[in-house]
Amino acid sequence: MTNIHYTRVGTGKTIILIHGWAMHSGIWQTFAEQLAQHYKVLCIDLPGHGYSEKITPFSLALVSDTILAALAIDEPCCWLGWSLGATVVLDIAKRYPERVESIILVAGNPCFIQQADAGQLTWPGMNASRLANFASQLTENCAATLLRFLLLQVQGLAEAKEVCQQLKTLTSSVPSPDSETLQGGLAILNTADLRDVVAELTKPVLLVLGAKDALVPIALGQAMLQLQPNLRVCYLAGSAHAPFLSQCEETVGAISHFLHSL
Repeated sequence: MTNIHYTRVGTGKTIILIHGWAMHSGIWQTFAEQLAQHYKVLCIDLPGHGYSEKITPFSLALVSDTILAALAIDEPCCWLGWSLGATVVLDIAKRYPERVESIILVAGNPCFIQQADAGQLTWPGMNASRLANFASQLTENCAATLLRFLLLQVQGLAEAKEVCQQLKTLTSSVPSPDSETLQGGLAILNTADLRDVVAELTKPVLLVLGAKDALVPIALGQAMLQLQPNLRVCYLAGSAHAPFLSQCEETVGAISHFLHSL
């Protein structure tokens, strides 16, 4: 079995945190500590990230299967996914619904790439050519591409410099994933379309969006509500792509309110 690294902190209802592209579980640090005051929090390194063993291929189904095989948890839990992690959480909800009690998507989009029909935007997301450019630059200069990605995550924030430095410090504490794993993650974001999963969900779902997010547009909130009217949306006006860093207390508060209402 593939070795998947995770940390456990706190007691109570279990929340499993799945990080985003090119990151690792250390990104949750302060956020996890605050959640752990009320919940049992598991912070997982995706395969090939942090201290977790690499898998080949880095495909959505294999990522989900590998995580579930490594966790000695049978009861349904709350799954929280950020960015790429949200895609993994939705895949788990689709194929392993018995393992899911509730879902929290933080800056997560079930169809990450924007969709258009006859020139008209039909789904808000990231421009496909922009993501393709990321994949191309990743091959040429991995370090520079990862730095550019960090800068995109804080774009528009008043405290962008401070939050970017925080991201750099947290992500540099362990080696970056290799190119094959990073390209696999981008391929998932480029091709995955789990809107049908959202539409059919019967589990409680909270979507947390940053109003200044340059990767996941705030317009996604209304688009998601059209798919799933029972979805709850929390808009954080002062946040970009990593609200758990820039507005940690507000993000924890929104999650606690959501879980306490279930």
